[in-house]
Amino acid sequence: MGNEEAKILSVAIRTRQAFAKKSPDLFPEHYPTRTVEEYYVRTSAEKTRVLVYRPRPVPAIAPVFVNMHGGGFVQGCAADDGVWCQRIADAAECCVVNIEYHLSPEHKFPVALEECYDIVKWAHDQATELGFDATRIAVGGNSSGGNLAAALCLLARERRDFSVVCQNLNFPPLDFSQEHFCHEPRDARLTPQVWEFFAACYLRSPEDAKTPLASPLHAPDLSGLPPALLISAEFDPMREEQEMYVSRLERAGVAVTYRCFAGCMHAFTHLGPEPAANEARDLVHDWLRRAFYEEF
Repeated sequence: MGNEEAKILSVAIRTRQAFAKKSPDLFPEHYPTRTVEEYYVRTSAEKTRVLVYRPRPVPAIAPVFVNMHGGGFVQGCAADDGVWCQRIADAAECCVVNIEYHLSPEHKFPVALEECYDIVKWAHDQATELGFDATRIAVGGNSSGGNLAAALCLLARERRDFSVVCQNLNFPPLDFSQEHFCHEPRDARLTPQVWEFFAACYLRSPEDAKTPLASPLHAPDLSGLPPALLISAEFDPMREEQEMYVSRLERAGVAVTYRCFAGCMHAFTHLGPEPAANEARDLVHDWLRRAFYEEF
């Protein structure tokens, strides 16, 4: 390991430790005690921990939402989205698979993407044993998790191991080249310096920045992708690339629901303001229920 790599790793570990001391989940109330199922699944990243939440009452078979947490690919864990996932399970009447994917810089692109793909394939292939409906699988995530979900849909379209009924992308980074990153942001949470550090941790080389599976906005063709719900924030420095992705999806014939929340910054669904976070949460719940039980 070179000096620069060692320095990046040291900073990443300190950042990760500081992040872990905070409570990234806005919603302070606790759900009544329920069993959260824990699995360790063999993937391309060796073993991957996943948490499974089931709706109440528990159905014999249920659709599945696969969640990928945020944290810039560098920090965060599945538990950060614990309440978020439990709420989805109950409100959307689905099982939720919450992935504890491997973090960078120890595991650079495309490790986490391939790992998450393997978990969705596991949920599909083991659906009968797990009580999942293999024909109704959705994916989604917040921030870096949204990037992984968008890239996963591109990969699924190519490999055809399973079908994804819809994708929920909450304030995702979609272009590592930073061609559309606002360099004078009004977002105190995600500055250009912070994002440059995350990129240095996640990407193997500068060439990865324009690779579609790292930067979905650079995909030459978006046709045939599943319907998308994309949630953005007014002050998010990535809002322009998110809006461009929405426009490109629409032009490619993909059904898209887009909502930008005024006065909000990146990660507002977990860090507030609470009224906007609650509204966004309800939007996700309603949209998933419609995707699972109705038709777009």
